[in-house]
Order: sequence, then C-alpha cells, then structure tokens
Amino acid sequence: MTTSAAATRVRYRLRRFGGAAGNARLTAVTGALLLVLLAVEGATIPFIRPLLSVHIFVGLLLLGPVALKLGTTGYRFARYYGGAREYVALGPPELLMRVLVAPVLVLTTLTLFGTGVALVAGPHRGAVLGLHKASFVVWFGACGIHVLAYGLRTFRRLAAAAPAGELVRLAVVLVTIAAGVVVAVEAYPLAAPWLHGEVGWDR
Repeated sequence: MTTSAAATRVRYRLRRFGGAAGNARLTAVTGALLLVLLAVEGATIPFIRPLLSVHIFVGLLLLGPVALKLGTTGYRFARYYGGAREYVALGPPELLMRVLVAPVLVLTTLTLFGTGVALVAGPHRGAVLGLHKASFVVWFGACGIHVLAYGLRTFRRLAAAAPAGELVRLAVVLVTIAAGVVVAVEAYPLAAPWLHGEVGWDR
C-alpha cells in the first residue's frame, strides 16, 4: 500500500469518528465532566482538614479526564497549525486565549497535578507543597477565564446533534474515568501519612 493510500484510509477512519466536529464534541463532553469533578475538588479546599481524603481521591481520579482534555485540545492545535482543512474551517481560538491564557492554563495544570502526584507519592512538606498551592492560585484564575470564554459554546455543542462516532467517544470518556478511578484506588494508600496526621497540610 502506498503512503498516500494509507493516509487516505486514516483520514476516512477519522471522519467515521466525526472528524473535527467529533473532536470538538469530545472536548465539550470532557470539559463538562471536568467542570463537575473540579467543582467537587474545589469544594474540599475550604474544609481541607476534614475533607483531605476526598481531596486526594478526587484529585487522583481527575488525572484521567485532565489527560483526555489536554489530548483533545492538543490534537486540535496540531491539526489546525498543520493545515488540516476541516480544523482550519473551525477557526483559531480567540487571540488572547491562544497566546496568553491557554499556555498559562496548560503549564499550571501540569504543575498543579504533577505536584499533587508528587505529594501523594512522597508525603512531605516543603517546596513541592508550596508550589502546589501557588500553582493552584494561578490555575484558578486562568481556568476561570477559560470557562467564561468557552462555557456557553461547550453547552451548545452538548445540546447539538452528535456527529458520527458518538458511541466511540462515550466509550473513550468512560475508559478515561475508569482509568482515573483505578489510579485513585491504587495510589490512595500512599497518602496515609497525610490522612493520619503524620504530615500536616498547613503546619
């Protein structure tokens, strides 16, 4: 099979899953799921001592959906700047979001969850905990702008007729959630020093 024929077959298979519209739909579904899970995670922060176990478990569970959201948006970024026609037709993100908010949001997301995993894997206070808290402040601001900019569009996409491949997309989301649950269940025992007071969150 020639390279061009193989590329044509790949493009055909991708169109069967909805193409650019399918990717946008998957991003919207994942974004809505993240909004719910992040609201639960955020609600634990004012009551971090009694709800630390929930904070840790949900934070670990979020790793799956967060990875999926970064994947779908990163894929769109690559396809748009690679000149794929249907992705170019959707247009670029708003200039401010593209050059300022998105890079900050991605960087702080990686920092926030990366330090969170590090704190569970090796419970201790110090620079990592300080970075975790500081990155949350910046992340919260960037995420708030992101939600305000794209929230309405997200819900419009959820309300619209689904493009081809909806069952596949839902399966991907469910697998991602399941993966997050597995990670949370497996890693949760490592957080015992936090939960038993051997390491203080705010001391």
